[in-house]
Amino acid sequence: MGEEDPQKIKRIAAAAYDYENDPRWKDYWSNILIPPHMAARSDVVDHFKRKFYQRFIDPDLVVEAMSTGSSSQPTSSSTTSSASTGTTNNQSRSRSSGSTARTSGTSSATAQNPTFLRWDRQTIQFSINAWVFIVAVLAIFPLLPKHLSHRGYRLSFMGTACSSLFSLYTLYGKPRAWNLQAVQTWFQSVIVTKDFIYFIYCLTFVTSHLYLTFALIPILCHALEHVAKFLRRNFNRSSLYRKYLEEPCVWVESNTTTLGILSSHAEVALGFLLIISLLSWQRNIIQTFMYWQLLKLMNHAPVTAGYHQSVWAKIGRTVNPFVYRYAPFLSTPISAAQRWWFRGSFLDSDIITVGIKTDDEA
Repeated sequence: MGEEDPQKIKRIAAAAYDYENDPRWKDYWSNILIPPHMAARSDVVDHFKRKFYQRFIDPDLVVEAMSTGSSSQPTSSSTTSSASTGTTNNQSRSRSSGSTARTSGTSSATAQNPTFLRWDRQTIQFSINAWVFIVAVLAIFPLLPKHLSHRGYRLSFMGTACSSLFSLYTLYGKPRAWNLQAVQTWFQSVIVTKDFIYFIYCLTFVTSHLYLTFALIPILCHALEHVAKFLRRNFNRSSLYRKYLEEPCVWVESNTTTLGILSSHAEVALGFLLIISLLSWQRNIIQTFMYWQLLKLMNHAPVTAGYHQSVWAKIGRTVNPFVYRYAPFLSTPISAAQRWWFRGSFLDSDIITVGIKTDDEA
């Protein structure tokens, strides 16, 4: 009879906590993405304060889910009614068994975890891509010592490969079972995604002895796009961002097509550079063959097909008149190469249909 509800005591402690002098609260609140009219509501702020208190101070605090169907400005009568209903529910829970309370706390914490995991994934992706961008810029900096430039070159590809692999795992998980059919189904859904393409792209160059600074252009564009997207979504209330980074980030997000065209031109040019490298002592026949297979995949995958097909169409309009006029004997081998190029190989139509998934969500 005389025992007070422990959750009520925890809620009182959470309400009395000095959030303004805790730097963790400022960082936590700046990473909450909600509409401005919601951020101005005191009940919304109190709800996220309780979630902050549960995460950093007292994990045993049970935070009720915030109702999304309620109006933005409830009347005082509805507020009183909801408060009395919540008090009644809390009293009934305090009179229930301890196992029920523990079960409700566990389910509530489980309901909260996906939000934090999602933020953690985005933060990890941002950290990796920001690091890749800085290292890649240093790798192409002409005044950097050669050994540091080479190390930055390889670290850029390794970082992008890790970022792509992490994104594939978070978006697609792992095969439902480790048998041939399940692995094949999972692989078909992954093979035409941008993350898988960049993963294979990075593996192709990080294991090679060739040092082609030109190959960092798609890596830089990829990292820059991810960093700008994260900054605009999470730091738009920061004065530092608005002063120095807002205009570059807005430009990047409004020119993603330009970055895609630039990347596709660089990727196709790298294919021809690898063919030319076959004449040098650094030639690598297997790498060249694998990279042209990757170019073929890029030409068929929906996420990159538009950019690459426009590049090849431009090359055809430029080269074909010279071939027909000055070297007509090349028409037969070029036709054979085109038949191989446009043949789907392992990219059948059903694979492409299964693989169309928004891999840019990460």
